[in-house]
Amino acid sequence: MTEAEKQPKVINKSGTLKMTDEVAATREQKDIGGRRMNRRNNRRDRNKADLTPKEFDEVTINIDRVSRTVAGGRRMRFKALVAIGNHKNKVGVGVAKGNDVTSAVQKATTRAKKNLITFNMDGETICHEVETKATGADVLMKPAAPGTGIIAGGVVRSIIGLTGIKNLISKSLGSTNKINIAYAVIEGLRQQVPRKDWNTTPAKKAEKAEEKAAPKAKKETK
Repeated sequence: MTEAEKQPKVINKSGTLKMTDEVAATREQKDIGGRRMNRRNNRRDRNKADLTPKEFDEVTINIDRVSRTVAGGRRMRFKALVAIGNHKNKVGVGVAKGNDVTSAVQKATTRAKKNLITFNMDGETICHEVETKATGADVLMKPAAPGTGIIAGGVVRSIIGLTGIKNLISKSLGSTNKINIAYAVIEGLRQQVPRKDWNTTPAKKAEKAEEKAAPKAKKETK
């Protein structure tokens, strides 16, 4: 009698023999139709997720609960403020409402992608000082020397952190409404003009005037 026959047979509660680990490792599982079960690995939902880094990072700055009074009572919804950026010179802000927090954030992210802007930078800071207003919010931003860091708080820091700006001084002078402050920051970045295009000297002003006058002169000659 062999050693395998000498070993006691293990029987399950259902009355069937229990397979040993060696036998179970070599057997192939099949479905009712006799097909192999390992085809599940080829399904789309079982593939590994895409691990490539995203181009844009997003930050949820604020979520408010808003209500609207209707005939049946109050209808509660959520309003989300989301900012996205690529840590370079692209940034956007979006505001949206939804029945729950998740849908509100998704809608706001979609709007932020549609409202992306590309602004000019001077190294790791902004090109020049700018003060912008959006409704009641008034935001002042100044360029800073290397090593200064981002001296800002709240909404301004969240938005600037998604850009390539590493040195900045800012101050909020008006309303504390977060949405208006966010719009003011975006407008300030949009107004950035590179140093080579500044009209600070009479010579540069004359050059700009000549460039503008040249197309007019060509039209008159025609």
